[in-house]
Amino acid sequence: MRILHTGDWHLGKTLEGRSRLREQEDFVDELVKLADEQQADAILMAGDVYDSVNPPASAEQLFYEAAARLTENGRPLVVIAGNHDQPERVASVTPLVNRQGITLVGTPVSEAVTIHAGRTGETAHIAALPYPSEARLNELLATDGDENVLRQAYSRRVGMLMQRLAASFQPDTVNLAMSHIYVLGGVESDSERPIQVGGAYTVDPSSLAIGAQYTALGHLHRAQAVKGEGVIRYSGSPLAYSFSEAGQSKSITMVDLTPGGEAQVEEVLLTCGNPLVRWKARGGLAEVYRWLDEGRDSKAYIDMEVWLEDAMSLKEIQQLRKAHEGIIHIRPVYPEMEAAGLMEQRSQLPVHELFRKFYQRQTGGAQPEDSLVQLFLELVDEDEPGVREEVEGR
Repeated sequence: MRILHTGDWHLGKTLEGRSRLREQEDFVDELVKLADEQQADAILMAGDVYDSVNPPASAEQLFYEAAARLTENGRPLVVIAGNHDQPERVASVTPLVNRQGITLVGTPVSEAVTIHAGRTGETAHIAALPYPSEARLNELLATDGDENVLRQAYSRRVGMLMQRLAASFQPDTVNLAMSHIYVLGGVESDSERPIQVGGAYTVDPSSLAIGAQYTALGHLHRAQAVKGEGVIRYSGSPLAYSFSEAGQSKSITMVDLTPGGEAQVEEVLLTCGNPLVRWKARGGLAEVYRWLDEGRDSKAYIDMEVWLEDAMSLKEIQQLRKAHEGIIHIRPVYPEMEAAGLMEQRSQLPVHELFRKFYQRQTGGAQPEDSLVQLFLELVDEDEPGVREEVEGR
């Protein structure tokens, strides 16, 4: 049996107000093409269908179209809800799609999902566990608030749920697990909404030791394997959703399995989506315009730091954004700020405090007017939520 593992579509997500819908449509086109070319017998979608619990209608329509196209030749599709999804919304159309071979699992259930591969005649049992928060489990796992106690209790509970689902595993079936969780050892990026308080909602890999030949995970946006029993893997997101993912290759995972056999894994790279890149223009605006004239990263979204002697005017900022519509962040860097060691303090202080310290140093202790601070914040797009995180290094 040949399984296609994907996840973290985040349909409806934007980048600082810029729609990613066209890129997501391109991803669906590429996914359908790859499913056919790779002769996938089944699709596992490991959660975060949408980016919010109340997605726009265009995102829902795209998901329904994707599900219909992926299953039009009888190929099974199994989808679980992630932490971004409203579980009842994901599963709400179950009565309409069950006969199409589409299984939607919104909240934790007690039985594994069973699918059949028409090409090979094999049967697979899938221990499918949607995002299992305390609220969705409708239970309190610990009462004393100690993070280690909660983490251990959470791991045990996830392990119990997975063990119960694995009761359906048979020697003559392909046995799989799928969940939307944060497993210890995985590498995060900024675009995942945290699902743990500190390290509390993390799962020890031993909780997934249920005899599955392959465990398909969702939540982390970097494609990666996690150490544990069998093969445990995050497929990653199909698009880069934050600048912490700049330079990452995006992919889907193909898995070949036979009953009782070892999983053979292949990462298939995706070509869809605009890249996210970081520019560090130490040569100032002249270097930026030279890069623009050369057509550098013409289809990318850009996070820019530009080294300057004088403050940028609003007109210069507007000209830059007009010259390349993909420029998201423009952050001026002044030599005096580096000399004062303020750049190294970015992760500790808000950007407006950094500017105040810089101003005081340059003026011998004078306090800047609030209007001047506000102008500086506008220059670095501080009024955009995502920019604040990038500027402060969070």
